[in-house]
Amino acid sequence: MTKTVNHWIGGKSVEGTSGNWGPVTDPATGAVTTRVALASADEVDTAVAAARAAYTGGWGTSSLAQRTSILFAFRALLDANRDAVAELITAEHGKVHSDALGEVARGLEIVDLACGITVQLKGELSTQVARNVDVSSIRQPLGVVAGITPFNFPAMVPMWMFPIAIACGNTFVLKPSEKDPSAALKIAELLAEAGLPEGVFNVVHGDKVAVDRLLEHPDVAAVSFVGSTPIARYIHTTASANGKRVQALGGAKNHMLVLPDADLDAAADAAVSAAYGSAGERCMAISAVVAVGAIGDELVAKIRERAEKIKIGPGNDPASEMGPLITAAHRDKVASYVTGAAAEGCEVVLDGTGYTVDGHEDGHWIGISLLDRVPTTAAAYRDEIFGPVLCVLRAETYEEGLALVNASPFGNGTAIFTRDGGAARRFQLEVEAGMVGVNVPIPVPVGYHSFGGWKDSLFGDHHIYGNDGTHFYTRGKVVTTRWPDPADAPAGVDLGFPRNH
Repeated sequence: MTKTVNHWIGGKSVEGTSGNWGPVTDPATGAVTTRVALASADEVDTAVAAARAAYTGGWGTSSLAQRTSILFAFRALLDANRDAVAELITAEHGKVHSDALGEVARGLEIVDLACGITVQLKGELSTQVARNVDVSSIRQPLGVVAGITPFNFPAMVPMWMFPIAIACGNTFVLKPSEKDPSAALKIAELLAEAGLPEGVFNVVHGDKVAVDRLLEHPDVAAVSFVGSTPIARYIHTTASANGKRVQALGGAKNHMLVLPDADLDAAADAAVSAAYGSAGERCMAISAVVAVGAIGDELVAKIRERAEKIKIGPGNDPASEMGPLITAAHRDKVASYVTGAAAEGCEVVLDGTGYTVDGHEDGHWIGISLLDRVPTTAAAYRDEIFGPVLCVLRAETYEEGLALVNASPFGNGTAIFTRDGGAARRFQLEVEAGMVGVNVPIPVPVGYHSFGGWKDSLFGDHHIYGNDGTHFYTRGKVVTTRWPDPADAPAGVDLGFPRNH
């Protein structure tokens, strides 16, 4: 029986009234398992109104102790229910259970940070800047804020946003991907169980209609987004034009530069896990390896040897190491980059197109693909593929490899593999990317450092979570005060202080 996923507004499940529904499939079978309500503009307005009422009704002025105690309770519930959340992710996204559990664990890092938000919200005070004059700086919440999140991490990416937002005193409206919406609803239920007041956290499912209404709604003060670069640019332009604060994280083409002195076994292990983990459906995947010098053939052979051993199957099978792609349409698009690669000058080492799993022939399957000697003009190199396709490029020198990386319009993450500390230091200073790994293939920062790229990978001034997250979800205010000395009280007023004159 097909289940229904509704909205979560004002602390409870609310049936969709637009009459529009979206299908949610099990990627391993291709079967439609769920229908999700797609919100109208009026339904978005209802969610924003609930969030606004919660903010003005007390959450915006609630104590830090109240906010953090609820977040501590939520953390305990999320930890206890991590398997249940992971099962929902696997059922709708397709990633293997261990990947889904890892996603929940990374989201918990940001909940941990929000539980300790009191430190980030401390103000500053300068006394006696002039006679009897003090200056203090404080941070205050914005009001209603919104998050628009992608399909590839339906639990983790929302948790990059809402824990910090509500810990700072804001209320939140989440518009998750309509392709895998159930994890967001489970999170809403856990927040309510933790004691979060009605309306502080709301979920509206939908498509462009819902997104556009959030971007233009006058009561939404800020918008956070993670997704592709074209949509990130649209989100930033539209929301900014409507006077909103925006952080919009876009796409990527992450490079891994492998120098001749690198441990090639470690580099091959890293390339395989970073390129093919979660079926390549992550913005921090390594999708381009740049082999410097004469090591290219050996490195490609080692990558191929490891890639051919990856077990592909349903995400709920403990033996599976890689699951299917999210939709059949996305699978076909990813496959097109491989089938057209040879004509663009690539050497096709592994071709994963046409792959199927026995007993699950209608699933959204694709195998491992490895392309070597890829020219920078090839579509497989230029575009963000978001699938299990790894491109290997060749460079004669470090400088040539660095120039290749820096020429990319994306600047999300990058990595270097080398035994030379001086080379690594030069790379981390010279490369044009927001996150850099040294012998680490996927340099996603821990929760107390902020996540964000450069160039076409980020639109807006703030990275996400960490200190940048706290600053994004609050506004600074500076207060200058002058208090006369009580000893100078007017004649006839006795405060018990000795007179100065």
